[in-house]
This record gives sequence, structure tokens and C-alpha cells, in this order.
Amino acid sequence: MNLHCIPKISSVSFTPKASYPFINEATKPKSHPLPKRVNSVELSTQFLSTDSLGPTKQCFCGRRHFIEAAIIGTTLFPIQPSKATNSHSDYTALVNKFHPPRPDWYEEFYAWVMNSATKSYEAEVAMYKTQIFSDLKGKALKILEVGIGTGPNLSYYASNSDVQVVGIDPNPKMEKYARSSAKSAGLPLTNFEFIQAVGEAIPLSDASVDAVVGTLVLCSVRDVDMTLKEVRRVLRPGGQYVFVEHVVAKDGTFLKFMQRVLDPLQQTIADGCHLSRETGNNISRAGFSNVELNMAFLSNATFINPHAYGIAYK
Repeated sequence: MNLHCIPKISSVSFTPKASYPFINEATKPKSHPLPKRVNSVELSTQFLSTDSLGPTKQCFCGRRHFIEAAIIGTTLFPIQPSKATNSHSDYTALVNKFHPPRPDWYEEFYAWVMNSATKSYEAEVAMYKTQIFSDLKGKALKILEVGIGTGPNLSYYASNSDVQVVGIDPNPKMEKYARSSAKSAGLPLTNFEFIQAVGEAIPLSDASVDAVVGTLVLCSVRDVDMTLKEVRRVLRPGGQYVFVEHVVAKDGTFLKFMQRVLDPLQQTIADGCHLSRETGNNISRAGFSNVELNMAFLSNATFINPHAYGIAYK
């Protein structure tokens, strides 16, 4: 994360405290022709020009080229960042404000860990993700995933060749893993775009996507409410925000006490992940027309408990 936290578990099992209510069927969005795609890898080797950027400029390698990709924008969805400006340096500063640069070795190592050390976690949460992602199939054709990381969620919603996905993450080292996950899910790589960006300033236009996906993301963004405001902004009316987030334990419990004690250490070693956020409350009051929120406890997840999961509607 990147925007993710590392689950401190070897195996987990969900025990939901409430049954999952299935949601009302949304209107299937209209399909639009896919424009010619320029991905973030190609941006590093091409000369690109855009009216808002002035004269033609060559894209640079490394962190700068991912930032420039966000400014120029993916060709899959309309680009109109709510917070970013048309200046490369301004957007770079904005990304760095919400996610300070990490050394390359740390970003590479963290991406590798997220790709290799979370398989048991993903196996245990699969049934819950299947529930909340099931309604996207055949209805959501333009999907944004915030904090896409290595792309573990793509297999749930991106197997349809008509689906177009933009994944944003502040860690550019995640891209190669996310692309591999997209390919494994059956998503044509021409329908997938990775942009280095932050949730507090999503580089997409208003009402441009059918669904937003975010799992284990809000624990580590700098500003939870700003990120949720951005999620609502880019969702079309009737769109869905699908989420899984770990939250702080109940007041008066030993678990909450330990979460408070360990929170500073967790933020340091897990790329900004907070143990003590009341993220479910943030989602509930974010202004969605309806929120279906369920709570679950991971019995072997030590201090990363409980979890809030569900769907919010615009």
C-alpha cells in the first residue's frame, strides 16, 4: 500500500455476528466503446501531449512517471481530479502529503510481502468477499479499486471481458503484481489501468464509475472522511461501494487497550495502518443513501479485529 495493512495471522476464520442481507438489483450500466489505451508502462517510453499540460513532455521513469500517468490520466475512464491540479509538481506534492515517499527497497519489499504472505488470509475471507462482490457481476462494468495493492480482489469481479478496471495505489511496486492478478482473473490487460494515486484525491471525473472497491484500505489512508467523499464523488447515482475494513474493538475490552498501545508501532511497520479507527462509523455517516454493514471477528487475527464489511449505495 500502498494503502493496506499486513494481517498478522497465519490462518483466520470469520464468525459473522449478523447475517448478510442481499441487496437490491441495480440497473445495468450502458457499455461504451473502449478508447485506445495507453498504460502506465507505455507512458514511460512515449511522448505524450495534452492541452491542460501545455507543450509535449516526455514521461520520466520511476515515481515521477506514475505521478505523470495520474495527471495525464487513464484512457479507460474520464479524468478530472477533484484535488489534483494540472501541474506535475503540484500533484506529486499532493500524493506525498497524504502518503510520504518510502525508500524503493521498502516499497518493493512491502509489495512482495503483500503478494506472498496474505494467501491464508485471503482463503479465509473468500466466502465473505464472494457475498459482497456477487452483485457487481453483470451490472458494474466500470470499476475503480482504491488501494488495489497486488490485486487479490480482481478474481471476484473482473472475470468478465466487458469489465474495465482502474486500480489506484500510492506504491508503484504493486503494479506488476496487480497486472498478474488481472491476467489470472481473466481480465484483458487492455481493460486494466494502474495509477499511482491516493484515495484522498482520486484522479477520475465525477460520476464516472459504476462501483468502487476498497478492502483493508481505510486503515491506512491519511484522511478517512476525505477518501470516502472522493468515493462518493466518482460513483454514478445508484453505484456501489464494496468494502472490508478492520476496525477498533469495543470500549472497555483488553483488545481495544492493546490496539491503542500497539497502534504507533503498527503504523510504522505496516505502511501507515491504524489499529484503532472506527471506520464503520465513518462509512455510515459519509452520506451514502444506504449502507449495509456487517460485523465479523477473525478468531486468529490477534489485534486486527473486528472487521466491518458490506456495501454502501450512492
